Amino acid sequence: MNTLKIVVLDRGTLPGKPFVFDFPFEIKEYENTLPEETAERIQEADIVVTNKVVLDKTSIAAAANLKLIAVGATGVNHIDMQAANQAGVTVCNVRNYGNDSVAEHAFMLMIALMRNLPAYQRDIAAGVWEKSPYFCHFGAPIHDLNGKTLAIFGRGSTGNTLAGYARAFGMNVIFGEHKHAQTVREDYVSFDEAIQSADVISLHCPLTAETVNMIGETELQQMKIGAVLINCGRGGLVDENALVAALKYGGLGGAGVDVLTQEPPRDGNPLLKARLPNLIITPHMAWGSNEATSRLFDILLDNIKHFVAGTPKNVV
Repeated sequence: MNTLKIVVLDRGTLPGKPFVFDFPFEIKEYENTLPEETAERIQEADIVVTNKVVLDKTSIAAAANLKLIAVGATGVNHIDMQAANQAGVTVCNVRNYGNDSVAEHAFMLMIALMRNLPAYQRDIAAGVWEKSPYFCHFGAPIHDLNGKTLAIFGRGSTGNTLAGYARAFGMNVIFGEHKHAQTVREDYVSFDEAIQSADVISLHCPLTAETVNMIGETELQQMKIGAVLINCGRGGLVDENALVAALKYGGLGGAGVDVLTQEPPRDGNPLLKARLPNLIITPHMAWGSNEATSRLFDILLDNIKHFVAGTPKNVV
């Protein structure tokens, strides 16, 4: 077998475990890759590994030997799939590696906001409890999860895992149908019913042309007073300006987001500027528990091994 040339475009987003294969290979690993560097770096590659570096039509066309794009994540919206297909390049992704990690993170955000933990942390830091005439201090309202309704959009492994956690806490779980669906599938509720009846909404769906800003001003106004919104899916699922307005001036009880429309947010973001006690922002790390990242890397290597062996798996 000829020696295969492997290029890793954003090694800094992957665990520190080594790339080890039982076939002859040469590997170049870049900590990160800027858009203007991509085409040159992959032009001689047989296999390209990318987590979030964009591979567009131009860069794919520049890589005459390219056979496999091994994505170190589930989402492939940064890959020009049409260009890859036309060039005969296989694209494989990593699936079901972070179900527990993302579901636990979403659940953490949910319970913290239902109990208004950030607001109480702010009160403690401001010395409010120290000045209280009573042994306890009640500021922001707190709510139990038991008996509340959780609406989940996205019924993949993460959504189902989160549903299991919620049911264990006595929550009623419903799955919301697509926004513009003509019919409602069995064991789903309509989009509008899910939005209007939920005490907590959690988003775990991909970002597509149909899901961009699926939660906007109209949907936020339709939600229950005091309801909580969780987004551990993709930043573009929620209109961020409308979300800030709903948190400041509307009836939204709280929001927890792990994703923004632009990542990293080098040009700022309305959510980051808001600094509200009913808003929790984490830097797109819900997926990244030690256990999950280790599984991701193992699956990534396994995808490459199977492709080289002629038995590709996890093909997009």
